[in-house]
Amino acid sequence: MRFGVVVFPGSNCDHDAWYALTHNLGHSAEFIWHDSTSLGSVDAVILPGGFSYGDYLRCGAIAKFSPVMNAVKKFAAEGGMVLGICNGFQVLVESGLLPGALLRNRGLKFVCRPVKLRVETTNTPFTCAAKPGQILTIPVAHGDGCYFADDATLAQLRRDDRVVVRYMDNPNGSLDDIAGICNEHRNVMGMMPHPERAADDLLGCSDGKVILSSMVNTLIATTQAAPAAAPTLAAHTHE
Repeated sequence: MRFGVVVFPGSNCDHDAWYALTHNLGHSAEFIWHDSTSLGSVDAVILPGGFSYGDYLRCGAIAKFSPVMNAVKKFAAEGGMVLGICNGFQVLVESGLLPGALLRNRGLKFVCRPVKLRVETTNTPFTCAAKPGQILTIPVAHGDGCYFADDATLAQLRRDDRVVVRYMDNPNGSLDDIAGICNEHRNVMGMMPHPERAADDLLGCSDGKVILSSMVNTLIATTQAAPAAAPTLAAHTHE
């Protein structure tokens, strides 16, 4: 499987994601610069963490105007799998690919530590390798990770089973303990914790591999089910 890792000016987790995909999972990954108008022939896209464009205005607010985001939106609209991690989650929200907003952390302090997450649904391409209710230990590193949405949006996320992971020990004040959500078609996910930083036993924990391996498993299953057709991940469900 071939992954594309988007690089914005200020990204600092792009190489972490590339290493996790290539060395820990053994798949192909390539960097896609922010001014690219095409994603090439990738099977899935990752928007990594960091401080895109210095986080001026708001986190992700300038990155949404990058030429590459037009390609990402088109890819997602066609059913392509997109994972936004930390700043990547912020970019997805600013771009309108996911609802809500990421605000300053409760206490107005940068938080950088491992946190415990509960997998709330396995009915996504990003968690299909997990068990319902599985507890994952994955680090966070952010100053603007407090998930906020109005009551109607929160109710819809719950009703549609789109809250993918929740914090067990909420580090930032996110409403409803939300750590990650997916879009209506379930092929776009944003999460504040960093699975790529927990994908190697040498780092003390490899729980993040569950997220990345789920993506790989979905791509392989889709390819085997329809080898002559382009993957349509928007219709993927986990039985």
